[in-house]
Amino acid sequence: MDQAIIEELSKGYPRSVRLTEVKVRDRGEVKKLDAGELPLHVGDRVLLEVDGEVTYGVVYAEPYRTPFIPPMRVLKPILRKANSEDAALISRLERLSHEATSYCRAKASEFKLRLKLVEVFGALQRRQLTFVYTADDRIDFRDLVRDLARRFGGRIEMRQVGVREEARRLGGIDTCGLVLCCASFLTEVKPVTVKQARTLGLQVEDPRLLGVCGRLKCCLMFEMMDAQGNIPQSAQKLITPTRPTPPVLPS
Repeated sequence: MDQAIIEELSKGYPRSVRLTEVKVRDRGEVKKLDAGELPLHVGDRVLLEVDGEVTYGVVYAEPYRTPFIPPMRVLKPILRKANSEDAALISRLERLSHEATSYCRAKASEFKLRLKLVEVFGALQRRQLTFVYTADDRIDFRDLVRDLARRFGGRIEMRQVGVREEARRLGGIDTCGLVLCCASFLTEVKPVTVKQARTLGLQVEDPRLLGVCGRLKCCLMFEMMDAQGNIPQSAQKLITPTRPTPPVLPS
């Protein structure tokens, strides 16, 4: 990108940012967040905002400083480092979530409910347990919710998500050898349709085009953008995994 354009875009932005890597509720892949000037170390608990609510995360990398070069996006900041009171609450919520996960799975089996638990977590600012799940059909879980409310008290929220959201929350490595796009850097997961894939001349029946979620891979979106000429020539080249050349052994 032209230096003059970079300087123009940089107006109003910091010259550098201090980043760290955090796992939300110590699950899934690490997320890069703005560490500000907080004195953070690996293993620290921190408070952050996710999906409009305050939750916690665990630091997995020492903070490091990097130049802010547009069109880099401004990353979400860490709200603050957890104090001793926060840490005690987080530890209690982690134990409660583990217990609630086992209990909910047992009760769902007892009630013959066909659902798959993705995550259970407690709220920091109110008495609430959220049960995130996937299911192929609509489920009448009123009896399950009443049972959970009697067992754990407070408000019970059953939150159904799709298989793409499940993959984003849990993370993993795809067939390309890289961390899932949805779990690592995508801020909005937009499904790629069969019609869109066919416009690229792709054989949608090819299982290699399916991600770990069983849906068409999110990276096909970049193929479409490239085919439509929507990726500027100045954009950073995407990483293309290659098979390493085996070393030549001496005879």
